Amino acid sequence: IPALADRAYQGAGPWVTTGRKRPPGRELTPTRRTVNRALSQARAPVERGMAILKSWRVFRKARVSPNRMTSIAAAVLTLERQR
Repeated sequence: IPALADRAYQGAGPWVTTGRKRPPGRELTPTRRTVNRALSQARAPVERGMAILKSWRVFRKARVSPNRMTSIAAAVLTLERQR
C-alpha cells in the first residue's frame, strides 16, 4: 500500500513517498519545494486527525483490544469531521 510520510522516513521503501531534504550547503530547486509543499498539504489532515486522537482521554486510558480501538477511532474521526 503506498504511503505518504515525512522526511524522517526517507529510505523506508519504494512504497513510501517522502519529501526531499535540502542538500548540504545548497537549496532545494523550486520544483522540489513545490513537491514537498504538496506532500505536506496531503499529509496535514492525517496529522491533525492523529493529534486529535492522541488528545482524547479514551485513547490514553483504553484497556480494550486493538480491533475494538480501530472501530472507536473511526467513530471519533467521523464525529470530528462532522464538527
